[in-house]
Amino acid sequence: MTSIRQKTVWFCSSCGNESPKWMGRCPACGEWNTMVEEKVAVGKPSGAARQQGFHVPGSGQKPVPLSEIDSSAETRISLHNAEMDRILGGGLVEGSLVLIGGEPGIGKSTLSLQIPLHCSGLRTLYVTGEESARQVKLRAARLGGDDSGCLIYSETLMDNILAEARKIEPDLMVVDSVQTMFTQSIDSSPGSVSQIRETAALLLRFAKETGIPVILIGHITKEGSIAGPKILEHIVDVVLQFEGDSRGAYRILRSIKNRFGSTSELAVFEMTGKGLREVSNPSEMLIPMHEEGLSGVAVSAMLDGTRPFLIEVQALVSSAAYGTPQRSATGFDVRRLNMLLAVLEKRAGFKLGAKDVFLNMAGGLRVSDPACDLAVVAAVLSSNFDFAVPADTCFAGEVGLSGEIRPVTQTDRRINEAWRLGFKKIYVSSFGNTDNIPEGMDVVRVPDIPALCRSLFRQQP
Repeated sequence: MTSIRQKTVWFCSSCGNESPKWMGRCPACGEWNTMVEEKVAVGKPSGAARQQGFHVPGSGQKPVPLSEIDSSAETRISLHNAEMDRILGGGLVEGSLVLIGGEPGIGKSTLSLQIPLHCSGLRTLYVTGEESARQVKLRAARLGGDDSGCLIYSETLMDNILAEARKIEPDLMVVDSVQTMFTQSIDSSPGSVSQIRETAALLLRFAKETGIPVILIGHITKEGSIAGPKILEHIVDVVLQFEGDSRGAYRILRSIKNRFGSTSELAVFEMTGKGLREVSNPSEMLIPMHEEGLSGVAVSAMLDGTRPFLIEVQALVSSAAYGTPQRSATGFDVRRLNMLLAVLEKRAGFKLGAKDVFLNMAGGLRVSDPACDLAVVAAVLSSNFDFAVPADTCFAGEVGLSGEIRPVTQTDRRINEAWRLGFKKIYVSSFGNTDNIPEGMDVVRVPDIPALCRSLFRQQP
């Protein structure tokens, strides 16, 4: 017999902190009204119950000196997808737990099904808790590829899933989605905080014990974070999150956490009728796709991770028609936009306080690189003056509070990428050093905003 009993505890839905009673504010993360009531099992199981459980990885081993641990590179599995292999750091590490999150309909299930269909030698167990096996078959027929090595298992009980996985011993296991899975050891509904924690812990033990990599599909909340407790992101080895508008064609997969590679990487995909197509050169989709001579458009040479690419910045400045001026930014931090507008008014004398300013980053990309500041300023001034920036001109520089233009990292790579795409002129900070400038590329060095205006708009009548 077991000595397991049930007790009621309160979990924070934001960080997963456990409390014996309800509190209005979580003492761990400080969020308000996030405590949810759940029942958990406590006590020590009997010997028979322990035999059905899963042992913690490495249990029974003696401590090993750090100098004697093998530090050779991890064994990686290629997914035959250049973008996925690069964002994972060279491929999928054996025994790793990967979490892919995103909004509904953005392509999580499509990507996870494309992986086994395009890896003919990879024996995959695809566990679906949201769709029937027939639905997965219909989607696989649309995506194409070799489905001989893909096994579909429609199940939500973790005990059955792990038993089948140990019996089949696949090369890869995909779980879609973690919010639909549950275990009978927890007396709560699937998707609850305790169920997600226990499910993720069981899958982690399974991956580490067997060396089989596991890919988890996770939903996100309306705030944009992965649903479930924050501890879910701490358990897994890699967190990848989809960005972009599900109604648009392009998707961006960003690395949020990676224990086996860089976290400053992103992969770009295009949603087509046959699934997600990798975009090897994202600059082609982000640079201008309209006629020349339009005002309010500037191109920024930005860097995300180790990949340089160019993105179009669009701005619209108009007189405020309803009294209070509006400030709106899509894909850019609106607080930073307000700061740049304040710098333009205080340091350069442009009166924008009574005008509406709208800013948009092309392609649905969310930009955090400070090198985009210079392109934002140029686009705003271009729209304000109704004077077009030359189509062969781009920008790379950070704007400070005193109006100075500060240098950004890896300027040489930005310049080379702009030159490769046919740009003839680039504005950078005069305080930085650049080497190996391509022949035919005009690098204009400007120290502050007034100098940028004199150089950029000197042809204005």
